[in-house]
Amino acid sequence: MKNGKTHIALENRFRKMIQKDKNIKNAYMLIHSEKQGIHVNMAEGSTGSFPAHPEQPYFIASIDKMFTSVIIGSLEEQEKLSYEDSIASYLDPDLLHNLHLYKGKDYTNEIKIKHLLNHTSGLFGDALDRGKQGSSMMDFFLDEQSQAWTPQYIIQWTKENLTCHFPPGEGFYYSDVGYYLLILIIERITSKPYHEVLKDSLFQPLEMNQTYTINFTEPVITKEYPVADCFLQNKNMGQNIRLGMDDAGGRIVATTEDLLKFMKALVNYKLLRKETMEKMKNWAKFSIGIDYGFGIINFKHVPLLMPRRYSLWGNAGSNGSFMFYHPELNAYFIGSLNHFRYHRKGIMLMFKMIDILLKSKSSKSI
Repeated sequence: MKNGKTHIALENRFRKMIQKDKNIKNAYMLIHSEKQGIHVNMAEGSTGSFPAHPEQPYFIASIDKMFTSVIIGSLEEQEKLSYEDSIASYLDPDLLHNLHLYKGKDYTNEIKIKHLLNHTSGLFGDALDRGKQGSSMMDFFLDEQSQAWTPQYIIQWTKENLTCHFPPGEGFYYSDVGYYLLILIIERITSKPYHEVLKDSLFQPLEMNQTYTINFTEPVITKEYPVADCFLQNKNMGQNIRLGMDDAGGRIVATTEDLLKFMKALVNYKLLRKETMEKMKNWAKFSIGIDYGFGIINFKHVPLLMPRRYSLWGNAGSNGSFMFYHPELNAYFIGSLNHFRYHRKGIMLMFKMIDILLKSKSSKSI
């Protein structure tokens, strides 16, 4: 299979899978492999009357946890913090009061930075977890859009409405709140707002000129393409995201080409040293065949369950966003389906593309 045929096969599979699902209003995907001479940047669908375009920015959702973890890693390299530090060394006592109550004991002072990074703190979960009154944070967010949903407010809301799951280091439970705490730690150490740290440490140095945080920064280069709509069932969440929760919760907007710049720099040790990257592979079991390190999701081989060909690492978001690197293929898979609760479909789309590239690689070796 020649590169031209590979390109066509990738694009045909992408468009077929997107067009088959009527819930997906727009989707984006970039596949880059210097090893195979592949660079395919695709878009399908629309935002209102505007046809989806490969250069269109979109909300990256929890992919932003990799950005947070890289900044924490850089601070660790500068010896401004340690992964082993207690979070109590950096955060206000009032914020931490009764943060981690489990079976009548307060474990807050036992939470270390590393526990927040790989979701082993035992703290409350994400915006869709149901609280004591049966409603989730997302429900309250949609009902109370006049409320300033800052990290501090969200942490207080979760303390009052959600329950902790286990003592720090004794399990895995995905916690957005843990990353809000990390962002407050970054702000305390740097004495700068998080959006400025992102811009100064990552966006500007990497020339991510179309990447920014909604309501806080602007892209260096503004193009005519609007931010892609993002949906929850049939509800367009784009305006809600713009008006609501603070940027710490996933309001970074980027293009696939900009995310490729970030991922290539990370893979090639231009953002963090190799030894720091090794520390970030402090894996906790997410699910069968999937581990979570310091802001990194790792797909690993499990006989009969997870094929070896899908071994790759990166991160993904609940809106079907994904950003992964496949070492064997030296290939990057970046994109989004822009539909909440479509994270599994985003991963499956990526796996289908891996199969095509592997078939191409196999045919070339014959």
